[in-house]
Amino acid sequence: MKNPLIFSLFAVPLLACNPGKKPAEKITLMAYPETKKDSTTDSYFGTTIADPYRWLENDTSTETKKWVDAQNKVTQNYLSQIPYREDFKKRLTEIWNYPKESAPFKVGEYYFFTKNDGLQNQSIWFLKKGLNGKEEVLLDPNQLSKDGTVSISLLGFSNNKKYVAYSIAQSGSDWSNIYVMEIATKKKLVDELKWTKFSGAAWKGDGFYYSRYDEPAKGMELSAANKYQKVYYHKLGDLQKNDQLVFEDKTNPNLYFGAQVTEDEHFLVIYASAGTSGNALFYQDFASSTNKIELLVKGFENNHNVIDNIGDKLLVNTDLGAPNKQVVLVDPKNSHPKNWQKIIPESQLAMESVSTGGGFLWASYLKDASTNIVQFDLTGKKLKDVKLPDIGTVGGFGGFKEDQEFFYSFTNFTTPGITYHYNIREGESVLYKKSELKFNTDDYETKQVFYPSKDGTKVPMFIVHKKGIKLDGNNPVFLYAYGGFQISLTPSFSLSRMLFLEKGGIYVQPSLRGGSEYGEAWHKAGMLEKKQNVFDDFIAAAEYLIKEKYTNADKIAISGGSNGGLLVGACMTQRPELFKVALPAVGVLDMLRYHKFTVGWGWAVEYGSSDKKEDFDYLIKYSPLHNVKANLKYPATLITTADHDDRVVPAHSFKFVATLQEKYKGTNPMLIRIETKAGHGAGKPTAKMIEEAADVWSFVFQNLGMSY
Repeated sequence: MKNPLIFSLFAVPLLACNPGKKPAEKITLMAYPETKKDSTTDSYFGTTIADPYRWLENDTSTETKKWVDAQNKVTQNYLSQIPYREDFKKRLTEIWNYPKESAPFKVGEYYFFTKNDGLQNQSIWFLKKGLNGKEEVLLDPNQLSKDGTVSISLLGFSNNKKYVAYSIAQSGSDWSNIYVMEIATKKKLVDELKWTKFSGAAWKGDGFYYSRYDEPAKGMELSAANKYQKVYYHKLGDLQKNDQLVFEDKTNPNLYFGAQVTEDEHFLVIYASAGTSGNALFYQDFASSTNKIELLVKGFENNHNVIDNIGDKLLVNTDLGAPNKQVVLVDPKNSHPKNWQKIIPESQLAMESVSTGGGFLWASYLKDASTNIVQFDLTGKKLKDVKLPDIGTVGGFGGFKEDQEFFYSFTNFTTPGITYHYNIREGESVLYKKSELKFNTDDYETKQVFYPSKDGTKVPMFIVHKKGIKLDGNNPVFLYAYGGFQISLTPSFSLSRMLFLEKGGIYVQPSLRGGSEYGEAWHKAGMLEKKQNVFDDFIAAAEYLIKEKYTNADKIAISGGSNGGLLVGACMTQRPELFKVALPAVGVLDMLRYHKFTVGWGWAVEYGSSDKKEDFDYLIKYSPLHNVKANLKYPATLITTADHDDRVVPAHSFKFVATLQEKYKGTNPMLIRIETKAGHGAGKPTAKMIEEAADVWSFVFQNLGMSY
């Protein structure tokens, strides 16, 4: 969840074709599959809660698989009757077919980047020796499966720049195996590390630290709770069974552990977190005679991140005593916060991150959800505000100490991803590579407004539409948000969205509480017992758009993925009359049992847990599954999930749609689209993204009454 799902639909390019097709006048909806109910109940502090669809939590049973097939049949039958569905799919395929290339990053004498020639299911990792060197394939995931459902991520480079560790994941699962390659020869080594999840590769000498879980029980790989994560050290050439156990906590099964080694290999840093926010830091000084792992910063109330070391001290980015974050220098031998030396003080702007590169510090701030970059020296002296191309989102500032350059990406709502080359000495950006997509975005504009939520809090919101649009209260609106886990939604480009705008639609993206657009205070205002603020912010966004004559309740589609799926589920059950279409994607929808699956326990710091009465009392009030009522008119709903989602298990979506189909007696469709050999979103192949995008956009256009 920390790496929230960025719903893949919104990165899909699409242009209009065959204009003039109208939505179907009538669609015949097949009877929903009969979903068996049983008498399962739970007692929560004297309150009995029925869970009649508990059996759907067994995602590998024959009975559940038959139910999935039957639900997909109903959904596909409905979608097949929408007249422009095939037009969408055809045009998606045509327009998707353009070269894509990521911003390169330098490691030693090599530059690494990904490329996709257009319709390849997975982007290929390339390298070249020198900026003008010959491009060579490093790793091609498309060679590992016929259907493109295998993905590859680079995890970390050895400090001598000789080796790279990388992970391979199957069918979108969070589980991965780690392998090693010699960069110069592109030779794969014998090393193979299994059952890793949320792990990097922190190199020290001729090996690296990584995180793993014990092997799960057969048949429970995608649903069983993951407990007792541990940190190991793997020496190149060794079998995994011989890896050295470095760090664990036998007293607490519900902790995440991650490892980091400073650039000069002076320190090992261990991150321990009880969930998706708040952590403790441990360290090992390799230069010390004791060579022990000791506590650096206690947990778990605040967030701390080690940037690097300066000699025998550590630079730490922290929100302890600074909700918008600050950078401090910590002496491990005297690590109490009262001894911290302030390097970069807290600003009025929220500090997103700080990285090193070229011997400097590069701080990324958010100003009303847009990126600002500031360069500091290692003492904290501000050197300059980096001039960026425009208001938007930037990523990539940072590198090794010896670097004199790096590359960064820039995007906003009307600018496709562009890569710039940044000369550190000159402080100048030069265009390196522009997107080859051809679409005139000059006809569109972006504005940012600030609207009042239910409690009067001013919430920022981006509104994107065609210039000269008439505010007659009848425009279709696509309202998308997230609202949680410190995740900030910043401006990004999507040609898929341009289709909606081109047909008179308005794309709206509010910065809800629960994110970190305004620092930790903004996050805390939307978590635990204050989670209702997030839903109120989203509902108020729709009310603002209606009040200001952008749209009306019959023209609003709401969308969100993962925690954003919870957002959609909660708002459609709280205010069903306010929305016409609801698109909860891979959502957390059963708030009483989410913590019992895979890594769901780690979200309790954000949501609370039904195991505690004070938490149960507010969770039951908004849990989407438990707030579906009979005799209410719910929006046309298309739930999307996947059979290999082992982060937010598909049982959430299964039980939610079964409940909607049981209780709602109106004419709006209550459908679920269950993808196969796919997960929470990461690593989904191009072919599956195109198919899903065509289906979802068809559903939106049909139910908002839009022509194509």
